[in-house]
Order: sequence, then C-alpha cells, then structure tokens
Amino acid sequence: MNTEAPPLIADTGIELEIGGMTCASCANRIERKLNKLDGVAASVNYATEKAKVTAPEGYDPQLLVAEVEKTGYTAALPKHATPAGSGPASDEEDEADPELTSLRHRLIGAVVLTVPVIAMAMVPALQFPYWQWLSLALAAPVIVWGAWPFHKAAWTNLKHGAATMDTLISMGTSAALLWSLYALFFGTAGTPGMTHPFELTIAPSDGAANIYLEVGAGVTMFILLGRYFEKRSKRQAGAALRALLELGAKEVSVLRGGREQKIAIEDLAVGDEFIVRPGEKIATDGTVVSGTSAVDASMLTGESVPVEVGEGDAVTGATVNAGGRLLVRTTRVGSDTQLAQMAKLVEDAQTGKAEVQRLADRISGIFVPIAIAVAVVALGGWLGAGFPVEAAFTAAVAVLVIACPCALGLATPTALLVGTGRGAQMGVLIKGPEVLESTRKVDTVVLDKTGTVTTGKMTLVDVVTDEGTDRTELLRIAGAVEDSSEHPIAQAIAKSATQEVGELPTLSDFANVEGKGVRGTVEGRTVVVGRESLLAETQMTLRPEIAAAKVDAEEQGKTVVAIGWDGIARGILIVADTVKPTSAEAVAAMKGLGLTPVLLTGDNEAVARQIATEVGIDEVIAEVLPAQKVDVVSRLQAEGRTVAMVGDGINDAPALAQADLGLAMGTGTDVAIEASDITLVRGDLRSAVDAIRLSRRTLSTIKTNLFWAFAYNTAAIPIAALGMLNPMLAGAAMAFSSVFVVGNSLRLRGFTSVATN
Repeated sequence: MNTEAPPLIADTGIELEIGGMTCASCANRIERKLNKLDGVAASVNYATEKAKVTAPEGYDPQLLVAEVEKTGYTAALPKHATPAGSGPASDEEDEADPELTSLRHRLIGAVVLTVPVIAMAMVPALQFPYWQWLSLALAAPVIVWGAWPFHKAAWTNLKHGAATMDTLISMGTSAALLWSLYALFFGTAGTPGMTHPFELTIAPSDGAANIYLEVGAGVTMFILLGRYFEKRSKRQAGAALRALLELGAKEVSVLRGGREQKIAIEDLAVGDEFIVRPGEKIATDGTVVSGTSAVDASMLTGESVPVEVGEGDAVTGATVNAGGRLLVRTTRVGSDTQLAQMAKLVEDAQTGKAEVQRLADRISGIFVPIAIAVAVVALGGWLGAGFPVEAAFTAAVAVLVIACPCALGLATPTALLVGTGRGAQMGVLIKGPEVLESTRKVDTVVLDKTGTVTTGKMTLVDVVTDEGTDRTELLRIAGAVEDSSEHPIAQAIAKSATQEVGELPTLSDFANVEGKGVRGTVEGRTVVVGRESLLAETQMTLRPEIAAAKVDAEEQGKTVVAIGWDGIARGILIVADTVKPTSAEAVAAMKGLGLTPVLLTGDNEAVARQIATEVGIDEVIAEVLPAQKVDVVSRLQAEGRTVAMVGDGINDAPALAQADLGLAMGTGTDVAIEASDITLVRGDLRSAVDAIRLSRRTLSTIKTNLFWAFAYNTAAIPIAALGMLNPMLAGAAMAFSSVFVVGNSLRLRGFTSVATN
C-alpha cells in the first residue's frame, strides 16, 4: 500500500494544518484570504487548527500554503493520516507538544509572579512603603515575557494591516505597563508610602497617581489560563478520534505461498489471508475463511457481549479475537476500513462549521476594529470633555481589555469538539455540525422494521409438539438435521437447538429437497424437516390442533417448519424475526423527547401491527416496496412534519438521504451509512435516542456559549467606555468568560446514554 500519496481528500479537497492562530479572528482572516483565490473555497476552523479547501483539479497545494504564509501564519500538508502516539491527552503528550508546553510554562510563571502583584494591589495592609517597585519587578516579566505570544501575533498582524483579538490583548497590557512606568518615574506613584485602594464597585475611577501593573499582569495571567484550558480541551475533545485511529493492529500474520509471515499492516492487500490467534486484534476488515471464535467488538461498538463468528462471517478491523484461531480473507484495507471510515466521520464533524459558528466567525471578523475604535472614541471623548488624562486612559484600557472576544471565538468549536467526541465514544458518529441544527426541529421518527426495530435475523420463537413427543427430543433431532443445511431458517433452528439441548446427535444420509426442506437419518430414524407439503409426500399429516397453531403463526407473519419421523408428524417449529430487547425502551424514550415514532416496513399489515404493538408504536405504514420508502418520507414532509429516518439496508439509503435527519445503523450497509447524517455504530435503537439527545444538548450548549459571549461584550464595553469598570476587573471578567465557555462545553463529556439512566 502506498503511504506516500499526497493528503488530498475526496472531490479535489485539500486539508492544511494551520499554525500561529491565536483566536477566531485569525481563522476568519486566513479563510477570507484563501477564498479570494480563483476557484478556491476554504473553511478554516480555529479549534481544530485545520483548513479544508476545495480547489480545481490539479491545483498545487503549495500555492495555498504560500498564501497562508503571506498572512503571517504557517501552513503544512498533513504528514500522515494517523498521528503517532495518538490517544487520550496526557502529561506525556503535553511534553510532545511544544506549543502547549510553552503555554504551560508561561502560565506557571505568570501565576507565581502575578498573584503577589494582585494581592498587594487588593489588600492595602500589604502595601509597604516601596510595594509599587516590587510590583514593577514582578509584573514586567509577565507583561513582556508571559504575554509575548500576544505581542508577537499583534505585530505580525499589524505588518499585514490586520487587527485581531491579540491586538486588543497586546494594546491593553502594553498600555497598562507603559502608563505605570510613566506614573512611577514621572508622576507621584513612585513616592514611598503610596497606597492603591481596591474597590469592587462599578463606579467612575481616577487614574491619577495610580499604577496599573496588576491590570497588565492580571489580564495576561487570566488570558494565558483561558488559552491553556482551551488548548487542553481541544486535545481532550479530539481524543476520541485519536483513540479510534490507534485501535488498529500494527502487524499481521499473513499466509503467502503456504507459509506464515509477519508484515506491517500497511503492506496488507485486499484478498490476502491472515491468521488471528486468540487475544489478537483483527488486523483489518475481512471474511472468515475457516475457524470459529467469539469476537469482542466492545471497543468499537460498545457491545459488551462477544459475537460468535464462523466461516463466511464478516469481521471488523481493530476488534479482538476472544476465542479460537481464525483465518480471515481481507476485504478492505487502509482508508476503506470501517475503523478509518469512523475516524473520518468524526474528523469531518469536528472540522465542519455549523450555521451558528459561521455567524460567530463573521462577527469576530468585524468586532476587533470596532472595539479598538470604541477605545479611541472613549479616550478622545473623555479628553474632549475636559477630564484628566488619567481618567481617560483608565476608560480606554478597560475597553481594550474587556473587548477581547475570546469567548465568542470559542463558543461553537469547543462545544462541537466535545459533543462529537463524546458521541464517538458512545458509538454515535455525527457527520457534520449542521446536523445538530436539524435535530432541533425533528418531530417525527420513521423506523425501518427489519434490522432496526427487529434483529433482522431468524430466531426460533416456539415449538409445538404432538401428543407423546418430548420437546427436547424434537429439538435434538430437528437440530441435527438442520445443522447440515445452510439455509438461514435451518441455521436458526440448529443454533437454538444447540443452545437448549447441548450437543446434537450425528446425522447421516442428509439430502436437501430444493425449496421444500431436508431429509436425514438420526439415531436410526428417518427424519423429514420442512414444508407441510414435504411431510405429506411421505404420508405424514399434522393433527388438527397442530395445523391450527401453524395457521395462527403464519397469519402473524411467522415462518413454520414441520417435522416428522418414522411416518408420523411430530410437531412444528415456529421461526420469526424477533424484536430487539431494547426497541420498546427506545420508542418510549423517543416519545419522551416529543417525537412521533412511525413504523415503516414492506411486511404485511398484520406483522407490522404486531411488532408496533410490542414496542409501543401507534402509527404504522406497511406493505411498502423498497423504492416507495423515499415517497413515504416525502409525503410526511409534505404534511409539514420534520422527519428523521432510522434504517440499515441498501433500500433505506434514498429515504435516509431524503429525510431531514438520516440515522443509519452501523451494523447495516455502507450505502445506508453513506447516505445518513448520523451513524449509530451499535445495532441498539437506543443509540438513535442518544444521537438526538446529544445533538440537542450540543446545540443548546453552543447557544448558551454564544449568548454568554454576546451579552457579556454588549453589556461590558459601554460600562468600560464610561469609565465605570476597573480595568483589572474587566480583564478578569473577560478571561473568565472564556474559561466559562470552555468549562460549559466540557460538561458534554458527562453526557450519558439512555441505557445507563
């Protein structure tokens, strides 16, 4: 497999890793710059530090890199699809991230040096005769060295004629330091015994004879704190994606030329046969050629019970072989595997932009120059009104430090990162952030019956025996004959028989009667299993009461298999597609969310009604051809409903695409998954409820974050401009708004499934 291919993604898409961004305004500026190029459409996400670019066929990615660098930032093509050492965020990972390490060191230094400065400014009792000079010695390194990333970014942007949130931070902290130096060396602030009262009231303040070192150092410390937790939250929220990528095996034992040899997973090709021993990870998606085992897929699907697999069964890469030795033929490798597809879904969801995020980006793009203009107007207004320079300076600095809209830039991406990451951990893969907005309006959920509400597999549900025939004996003999047949109904009977009676007796003289059933000899008895007509051919007829039970079962849509031996009909076995154990609970939860469930199936009305009654669904649409499912969804939409569709089959794909919100069972087909908006990795219908609840909770978190950021800036800037807000309090409040947004988003990590409630 060629691992050196350029990191181009589908539809001439190019992904860039962006460096040097410090706020949402930076991302907005790079995005505008790239979108000015002919034929280029770009979306830059500040939270993930990535740009997704659509360019004409054959477009040189280096041209995009050069354009980004012209704006003062760095850009690079991803080195490899699978980041090394990926996994949950840890201290070791911090060390491997120079940016995070540097940020942590600056934060620690800022805290150690700033706390005494703030304490002396706030507590008059600590203000000894020369306290202001100690404050200068402690605060200057914080404002210069601690805030250096902000100063550097502000200067870079200034050279390119741009202003970002870093411009506000740099101007605010620098102004505080320069004014304090002026007051200390040329004013009266350096006089021994000078005191600096601290008030928590919102009232006009006079900057005469005051120093603002606690403002510059405090703002720097709080912003570093916000940036550090922001950076950490991005790493933690992205851990689900990194963990998915890390699940795969690194080496595989392949059979080539009849010999077993170890090769790297990258060298595995479709069609190769590889060996999986007990306890080993299955290297990639494939089909079992020989062997039987139990496969633990819990890390991928959340299902705690291992799944029994045998010859012909499909297995998924990264799951663990918990039982016997398996020989598997490779069907998909690399980016085509289910694991890679899941990781791509998560990444796409985290790098996309929702409508609310686009709004935040547009606002942040114009907010910075407006904030600077307000500060200049405030300064000029105070001076023009004849107030002292100190008072005018106090108002202008307060505006600069409080206007930094960091919370606005973090409001949407952090919630998206945490929400989609938590979803991935629960087996809910959200394709894109715009999906979140769809879930808010959904009022109707259309549920495909087979494979979604039901198991989609035949199961023995009842055994009716004739007088004088023991149930266990009938199951033993029927299971022995059916075990040699490959028919799904036969296998369902054989499996149930094995589970109920244990080891099955030996069969001889097995014969398959096409379309009717099977024959064989078990323990000297000539046994016939199949349609009633097959038994009739050998003069075996069902007694009236058994025949009546057969008719009742068939009217309910169940499949009936008759069995007889030694010339006598002994009973019937009733097989059906059973309802999943959790479907009724899931339907009840949907109703609790205000949703109307609708059962959609191609089965007859009687079968559909029985299933619907069993799980608690009132509205049933039955006897629908596969091609008509999309018409049903369209009709419901025409009635004014907002429709979510849950399905798993190829024939569900058009309906999933037509629905306002498509949810595909991950146990279903690739086509259905591709057509959906949300993939439910587990076959549990409760995952659909989790997906809707999580999407709504994430959207609610985004709105809460945006409201906080908007309301905060809208209310605080006028107060600061009027000189009613102490600059240090302004800086602390501004930084804490960012911490609030990140903390509010991280609450999504505690989201729990309905299965655990």
